[in-house]
Amino acid sequence: MKSTIPEHEQKSLSNIHQTVVIPQNVSRIKRMFAFFGPAYLVSVGYMDPGNWATDLEGGARFGYALVWVLLMSNLMAVLLQTLSARLGIATGRDLAQACRDNYPAPIAYCLWFLAEIAIAACDLAEVLGTAIGINLLFHLPVLWGVVIAGFDTFLLLLIQNLGVRKFEAFIITLVVTIGGCFFIELLLSKPDIALIGKGLAPSLPEGALFVAIGIIGATVMPHNLYLHSSLVQTRAFSPTSEGKKSAVKFNFIDSVIALNAAFFVNAAILVLAASTFYKNGIVVTELQQAHQLISPLLGTTIAGTLFAIALLAAGQSSTLTGTLAGQIIMEGFLHFKMRPFMRRLLTRMVALVPAVWVLLTMGETGTYQLLIVSQVVLSLQLPFAIIPLIHFTADKRIMGEFANKRWVVALSWIVASIIVALNVKLVIDKVGEALATSPSLLLRVGISLGAALLFILLAYITIKPFVDRTIRGQKRKSIYTMLEEGAPLQLDERNYARIGVTIAFSNSDRKVLSEATSIARQHGAVLYLFHVVEGAGGVVHGWATYDAEAREDELHLRRVADALCAQGVETRCFLGFGDVPKAIISLAKEHDVELLVMGGHGHRGLLDVFFGATISPVRHELTIPMVIVR
Repeated sequence: MKSTIPEHEQKSLSNIHQTVVIPQNVSRIKRMFAFFGPAYLVSVGYMDPGNWATDLEGGARFGYALVWVLLMSNLMAVLLQTLSARLGIATGRDLAQACRDNYPAPIAYCLWFLAEIAIAACDLAEVLGTAIGINLLFHLPVLWGVVIAGFDTFLLLLIQNLGVRKFEAFIITLVVTIGGCFFIELLLSKPDIALIGKGLAPSLPEGALFVAIGIIGATVMPHNLYLHSSLVQTRAFSPTSEGKKSAVKFNFIDSVIALNAAFFVNAAILVLAASTFYKNGIVVTELQQAHQLISPLLGTTIAGTLFAIALLAAGQSSTLTGTLAGQIIMEGFLHFKMRPFMRRLLTRMVALVPAVWVLLTMGETGTYQLLIVSQVVLSLQLPFAIIPLIHFTADKRIMGEFANKRWVVALSWIVASIIVALNVKLVIDKVGEALATSPSLLLRVGISLGAALLFILLAYITIKPFVDRTIRGQKRKSIYTMLEEGAPLQLDERNYARIGVTIAFSNSDRKVLSEATSIARQHGAVLYLFHVVEGAGGVVHGWATYDAEAREDELHLRRVADALCAQGVETRCFLGFGDVPKAIISLAKEHDVELLVMGGHGHRGLLDVFFGATISPVRHELTIPMVIVR
């Protein structure tokens, strides 16, 4: 295990970084095939067991009506995965590394923690999918399937060690297996082609909104965005502009083909459910139930077997890519490198605990609810991956000439808004259910506090890059840029006619008056002395509280003004009442002073609670220059 990786020298998945050679002086087709592979590893995340649950429910309850939702989700996925690949190719950094590079360390650690939770939730879905597949094929209890799924990770890691291309070939084989199984299932189910075409037209039957949200939420997986930005760097393409442009183009083709294959699988599950269960008025909400009913309805036992094989292949393929995603996230966010074996074991153990607990306490019927929970967790993490990705790929400072065009940026934000809004609604509904049913006040408070913190974090990562970009834009227009370009330094001369001075009747007044009179003499300005009579009475009644204390303060102030006038500095004095900062602001605006001189006590933090904080609220409210004297 290693824990030290030099900053800015870490390569994403260094053990397989640029290990796939891109052949030169060959046909365009052969070069294109050398780039094919990363998107297929990503695509398995779009057909994992979590997707199956939402697709089955959508088809069984609403027939073909939600096919268009799958198509829209697929188009969104193509766009986001293209952005992810573009980031990795243009910058040589994966999404996790880019987050660490561009956000403060505390924010980066928060994003890492959320990403790790998402990886565990994803792996939980793969464990359950594999366990249910084993149960359906070999009639072993799901609990035993979970135990077997815990050990199969060692065999899969051996496959990963054979090299990138063999690893990709194995994953593609599993994807083809899934697709082949459902192709046969579709032929057996004889779906209505006309109704499928009709389902491509957007419509939402009554009660379908929640299911549609679930389909979208289960389709776009956050860990895939981290994964894709790293996998594209396994290709040894030329680091030149032309080499990167070629890599971007070929990876886009790879993404379109692979994600359309995932769309076919998801659409096939939904269509299969529509043509078998919906047609017969059967609502299916569990994978085991679908397996039990599909063979009698289609009239052949091979249908159930194909369903189980496809489910097992989906669980296994998603497990492999989850391993890589976890490794990318840990190395990218923390600069901490762990052996793939240890990383895989850690992730799998985290996923096994809730799976075994649910099976022991709720039985096999609880696995479906656990699958749904895993999808909600993934939905919660999704905005924290999409929003940084859009920001980074739109930033010319990061992407250079590969920064997204304005229309791509606009389209990306529209897609992100839709996905985030739908996922937030899904999460709010589930959190609302938890708050309504939870008997524990402590748990309800914890859930509410957690939701509030996540909202603050989401607002920060959304707004902060816009602010940084604005500051950089202002800097580009600054005098320093002009000087670098050889332009003459042009400054405006300031001449102050009215200078405000705050008097506190303390030892600091001498320094404040010394500074103010020096400036006044240089500019021939008039001094305006301000003193605030503090107290609750002044806040409520203002001048009506002109009591003995106020008269005494005014007398002292006039004496100071007379002494300054005797020294040749024209001076006037004015009283304020109540809240000190508000009174100073009001006096400065009322007398239109052009410069304000104040004394600062130098306190910070908790001392401001005891001694007062005047300067900060005044400087935030006034737009004139201020001189702080200590």
